[in-house]
Amino acid sequence: MALKDMLLNLPEVAGPTQKKLGFKEKLKWTLLVLVLFFIMGIIPLFGLGDNALAQFEYLSIILGAEFGSIISLGIGPLVTASIVLQLLNGAGIFSFDTKTPEGKRMFQGTQKIVSIFFIVFEAGIYVLMGGLSPGTLYNAATHQFTSQVIAGTTIALSASMILTLKLLLILQLSIGGLIVMFMDEIISKWGFGSGISLFIVAGVSKSLFVRAFSWMSGPESLGGEFAYASGKIPQFFQALYNGDPQTALTAAALVITTVIVFCMAVYLQSMKIEIPLSFGRIRGHGIRWPLSFAYASNIPVILISAFLANLQLWARLLQNWGHPILGEMSASGSPISGIISWVTVPGGQNGLVGLILTQGTLFLGARVYIQSIIYIIIIVCGAVVFSYFWVQTAGMDAKSQAKNMISSGLQIPGFRKDERILERLLERYITPLTIMGGAAIGLLASVADVLGALTQGTSLLLSVMIVYRLYEEIAKEHMVDMHPALRKVME
Repeated sequence: MALKDMLLNLPEVAGPTQKKLGFKEKLKWTLLVLVLFFIMGIIPLFGLGDNALAQFEYLSIILGAEFGSIISLGIGPLVTASIVLQLLNGAGIFSFDTKTPEGKRMFQGTQKIVSIFFIVFEAGIYVLMGGLSPGTLYNAATHQFTSQVIAGTTIALSASMILTLKLLLILQLSIGGLIVMFMDEIISKWGFGSGISLFIVAGVSKSLFVRAFSWMSGPESLGGEFAYASGKIPQFFQALYNGDPQTALTAAALVITTVIVFCMAVYLQSMKIEIPLSFGRIRGHGIRWPLSFAYASNIPVILISAFLANLQLWARLLQNWGHPILGEMSASGSPISGIISWVTVPGGQNGLVGLILTQGTLFLGARVYIQSIIYIIIIVCGAVVFSYFWVQTAGMDAKSQAKNMISSGLQIPGFRKDERILERLLERYITPLTIMGGAAIGLLASVADVLGALTQGTSLLLSVMIVYRLYEEIAKEHMVDMHPALRKVME
């Protein structure tokens, strides 16, 4: 009883009192949270010495994190808590009746408790296993902590001071994780979509813009003598001007791959099956209920991508701890052995296309292609499994949908108004769409990762699907109260 009272009385963001929020109100809160998210991403952790996670930039995009900042945890603990709770609920260990207000609050309270546990747990793991370690030296001139000898007056910290810094780092990470959790709650109640989706889109958009248009000098091209811009579009024109066709082709291939993935994701998201429904008591009136081909939306890819991202982080942390159970990684962050080397994309950010163009041959060795195939299989199978689990636990299965339709007075024309009959009819569509949609999304995301894109293929696919769903939600609910100019753009 005490546990129930605690779950029902946890701190939470107060919801709006009005029945429906206007477009301007939702837009204001969404932009406010987004600006706060970017500001927190540039606030460094006090006392941080070595940031061993900085090399995992592509993982930080998936996790909506900025390693070394106060939001280094990102959405990782929230997604992990969601996965664990879904598995426990699907296995019948926990059972929540989300149809009732109290059951829904119990589910949300349990999810919040599990999220808080993973926030503190992951914060401790990041610091204690060396991912974000405190400095052992203090520079009195620059007021910075470091783990290496630097110029200026340095003070060696005692063991107790280093322990204090570790606890302080864990506290900062925990506070940042809690703020992200509450920002997600603000978006869910006051803004558009969910905070998790918004933070993923924010990270992907930032990465995509920088890698496409940045004029800052990047690493020198292989075999070339010019320092090119890190943005692929200016890099393409620089390479042409400098007579370096290899670099120009690599940059163009990455841009083209990104555009193709974008178009395919939009097309996949727009595929739907419409089921005609009628109101039993009102003849001549009916609606069409759309079933998207990607029935489980982007959730399965988020879950499997977050799982693999956490796996790579754990591999690095275990290696720093002296127990490379999952495999070993190089100083640059590339897996070189063990299980982790088989579940990552070969070629890094540039993918297979970049490897082929930079080396000038299709014969890259059997391991590269086998590794690519294994990665694709893992993503596809993981997306299918999580898609099925999500549909079953989120009330999107045929039985739940049939119950909702019957309670709303809807039925399929030409069939008797019976929940069992409606369930069997819906089962013909929902189960195949769940499996095929999850497989298609996983295949597109993994192939984009393997081939190479301006940003990680999985994150690009997720952002496109999130933005498309957000567009549909806004167009459906807020077209009337928009500014005329914005309404014309949305149409």
